[in-house]
Amino acid sequence: MTSPSRPRTPAWMPTLRDVGEAVLTLLTTTLGLAVAVAIIDGVDSDTAWAVVLAAVVVAVGDLLLRAPLRFLARRGSAALALGLGLLAQVAVLWLALSFVPGIGADNLWSVLGVLVLTALVMAVGRWLIGASNSDYVVSDLVRRARRQARREGVRAPSAGEPRAAGMLVVQLDGVAAPVLREAIEAGLAPNVQRWVEGGSHTLEDWWARIPSTTPASQAGLLHGDSSQIPAFRWWDRDLGRLVVTNHPEDAALVEQRLTTGKGLLAGGGTAVSTMFSGDAETSFVVMSRSRTKGPDGGLGPGPAYVRFFASPFVLARAVTLSVGEMLKELYQAHRQRIRDVQPRISRAGWYVVLRGITNVLLRDLNTSLVAEALLRGAPTIYVDLVDYDEIAHHAGPTRPESLRSLEGLDRVLGTLERVVAVAPRDYEIVVVSDHGQALGATYEQLGGETLLDSVRALMAEPAADGVESDTGEDWGLLNALVNSALNLSRGSAVLGPDQGRAKQPSGPGDLPDVVTVGSGNLGLVWFPQVPHRLTLEDFQERWPGLVTGLAARPGVGVVVVDTEEQGLVAIGPRGLVLLEQDGAVPEGEDPLLPYGPRGHADLLRAARLPHTGDLLLISTVTGSGHVHAFEGQVGSHGGIGGAQNHAFLLHPTRWEMADELREPVGDVEILVGAELVHEQLVRWADAAGLRP
Repeated sequence: MTSPSRPRTPAWMPTLRDVGEAVLTLLTTTLGLAVAVAIIDGVDSDTAWAVVLAAVVVAVGDLLLRAPLRFLARRGSAALALGLGLLAQVAVLWLALSFVPGIGADNLWSVLGVLVLTALVMAVGRWLIGASNSDYVVSDLVRRARRQARREGVRAPSAGEPRAAGMLVVQLDGVAAPVLREAIEAGLAPNVQRWVEGGSHTLEDWWARIPSTTPASQAGLLHGDSSQIPAFRWWDRDLGRLVVTNHPEDAALVEQRLTTGKGLLAGGGTAVSTMFSGDAETSFVVMSRSRTKGPDGGLGPGPAYVRFFASPFVLARAVTLSVGEMLKELYQAHRQRIRDVQPRISRAGWYVVLRGITNVLLRDLNTSLVAEALLRGAPTIYVDLVDYDEIAHHAGPTRPESLRSLEGLDRVLGTLERVVAVAPRDYEIVVVSDHGQALGATYEQLGGETLLDSVRALMAEPAADGVESDTGEDWGLLNALVNSALNLSRGSAVLGPDQGRAKQPSGPGDLPDVVTVGSGNLGLVWFPQVPHRLTLEDFQERWPGLVTGLAARPGVGVVVVDTEEQGLVAIGPRGLVLLEQDGAVPEGEDPLLPYGPRGHADLLRAARLPHTGDLLLISTVTGSGHVHAFEGQVGSHGGIGGAQNHAFLLHPTRWEMADELREPVGDVEILVGAELVHEQLVRWADAAGLRP
């Protein structure tokens, strides 16, 4: 990576960091074995030297088994690499405990106990002395790269021999630009701070449009098109079912709809832990390919997993620390309850396990897979790290535990920087987020009902308890505004509470009458038994009071619905505005004012996406940027408001931004939409000769 901090040591020569890493690994392994011998029944040692010798045997056995394991995994999958790796770890430790004089184990269970306890002691020991956990994951890969460079006689870049270019894109999921700046100020991201203050990188904002959610932004970043994605999940009228983007079959369906074969990673790139492939040649843990047969499908080629699964204590350490992360989550959730932190949600259930997996096991695995791709020389690599996003959803985007997760992500960036220094290509590192997050109590916490509850109540009882407001005057004023502004063509009746019973649609009996989904503070509503998108006139006939009733609900800021003659209209609690008529003046209070300079354009685009709902809702936004998610998340994204739309792009300073791609947002000019970020990344890749 081109930066003032590039190491000057030749690539083939071990650095002091490498020597220290090797010594540290041997010391912590020895200490771990000693503790295991002292604690576990069935494991005995006569002398301390026997423990040291056993640790040396474990290290040597690891080196000897690596080549045959890679050979066996080359024709298999990640599952085979996992099985072989676990077997190798147990076998190496069993051999060390069985054949080293003065130390022994009675049975297999004792060996497994030693494996787990040694991994735990190693992890704690490294944490106490401040060593980077990520470095331990890839230390062997770096040493192997230097040995290979020595065998091939490759000189370091500082010796005058240039390397081919490369680009590594690291996505920090859900990290807003202001949150990253706050982390830098708090000393939680020293590597990013060093890059920015040293001048090697420039930190810029970009605008994540509605829907500001991972599948839409990642589709735009990787494929340059997010038009097929109106939310995280949605009702597809053609398929007659929900499409959920984190389901492998649906992710593959969406990618098929939007790919042109010329994605960001076309031409030999590698995708790691992404939702879509970006047309990569090689993919690891990519949702859209996880059910695909062949070398490009499943979890990816097996050999890349060998280092992580087969090295003694690496996998065991990751599993052990994952359990520790779960315990930390239980403590932090308890602390929120004791302190009565507001707003908050329950942090129990499967999320506890998910946090442990994403923040330790998956992060370490991703680091290892990216390091393998770097040393293999893939021209372009893209990886998604989800640590922060998972915690922020449940704890809040600026809560202490969320911000501290950025420390681990920054350490990964530092580790990858060190791998880049010995890679066969001269990689530039680009760091990007797909969106931010906004804090706020949920819609259900605010009004005591879910979005589906609200819709059903207004469908069934438009004349009675449909609207919860201080008086009926708010609804009456809104009805008058709707009537006068739109001049609805179907009769003279307004969408009021005195219309009588709603007409029920006739349609296929196996389809639900109503479907609602929430993507943060973006809510979408469909009526699947009707084969086409409903207009405001349709709602007037079928469910009088539904649209204005929703607009007046606590926590709802605006409802967008189509009309037959005047296009899309955005209706708020006390006013409305026509979205598709140039120069249209709001009637009553402008419902779009709280959403800033991008509110009108973002809502107009989102409401015209092919699979969007019959109704599109955005929650209210407070002056401090708090929103109300239509799902159970205290930190959310998907709509507009707060920091959720303020994503960041950290790029090499010498790779300049194209001014013609920028658009004004308030007082600044930035990239608007993931598609333009994709175009900028492609321009950089093309200029570096990384794409066909």
